[in-house]
Amino acid sequence: MTGKVSLRAFAKVNYALEVRRLRDDGYHEISSVLQSISLADEVEIERSEGGFELRLKPEETEVGPLEQNTIYKAWRLLCGLAGAEIPVRVRLRKNIPAGAGLGGGSADAAATLVGLNELFGLGLSVEELRGVGAKIGADVPFALVGGTVLAEGVGEILNPLPTPPAHRFLIAKPERGADTGEIYRTYDERPVKGTLFADPVVAALSSGSLAELAGAVGNDLEPVTSELVPEVGTYKREMLQAGALGAAMTGTGTAVYGLFDADDRTATAEASLRAPFVGACEPVGDGVVML
Repeated sequence: MTGKVSLRAFAKVNYALEVRRLRDDGYHEISSVLQSISLADEVEIERSEGGFELRLKPEETEVGPLEQNTIYKAWRLLCGLAGAEIPVRVRLRKNIPAGAGLGGGSADAAATLVGLNELFGLGLSVEELRGVGAKIGADVPFALVGGTVLAEGVGEILNPLPTPPAHRFLIAKPERGADTGEIYRTYDERPVKGTLFADPVVAALSSGSLAELAGAVGNDLEPVTSELVPEVGTYKREMLQAGALGAAMTGTGTAVYGLFDADDRTATAEASLRAPFVGACEPVGDGVVML
C-alpha cells in the first residue's frame, strides 16, 4: 500500500455567472458555466504517525485559521466517515491566488478528498465524494469533476457541456481580494438584477465558435466588485485593449480573465499588464489529477 500521493488541483473560471433568487437558508441560487483551467495548486498527501499537519509552500502563504481551511475540513469530514482519525501530513504548493474567484480553496479540498480516498482505500465513489464536498463549499463538487459544466442550484447541480474551442486565458488579479458575503449582500441591495449570460455561453459552446463564446462571457457580480475594487474594471479594459476577444471577472472576484485566440497575443497582453498576479493558461478537462 502506497504511503504518499501527489495531485494537481486545477483552478476555474466562470464563463458565465447569473445570480438568481436568495433562498430562505441564505444561499443564492445561480446559473453558471464553469471551466477548469491549467493554473493549479500542487497537493502531496502522505501517511504520518498521527493527527493532521499542513505544510505550505511558499512558507509565507496565508491560508487563514486551520479550522477554516478547506483541506482541513475535507480531512475532518473523511475522518467522520471512516470512524477514526486519519493520520496525514499534507504539503500544499499554492499557485492559485487566494481571494480571486478562481476556486483555489475548493480545488485544494477536492484534491484532498481524492487523495485521502486513494491513499487510505476508503472506497468512496465520485458521487459520494461530491456529497462530502458540498458540505465544504459550493464549488467543491465541480472541482472534483472539472471540465466544462453548467452549474445550477447553489452550484451542486452539474451538467457537462461541450468542450470549448481552443483558446488561451490571461488572468490578472489585484492585491485586494473580495469577501463573498459582502459582494452578495451588496448585490442584493441593488434594485436592478442580473443579465442572461448562461444561455448565450451554452449556445456558443454548442456552436464551437470562439468569437461567439468570447462575446457572451459575463458575470452579474462584476459591477458590484468593480465598485469596491476598481482594478477589476481597469484590468478588463486593458485586456480588451491588448487584443482579448472577450473578458470578464470570475466568481465574486477579484481576478479578471481575457480570452485570446493565439499565444503571441496572450504574451503581448501579459507584458502590458501591471498587476500583482498575471498568468497565462488554457482550458483543461479535469478538476483533479493524480500524478
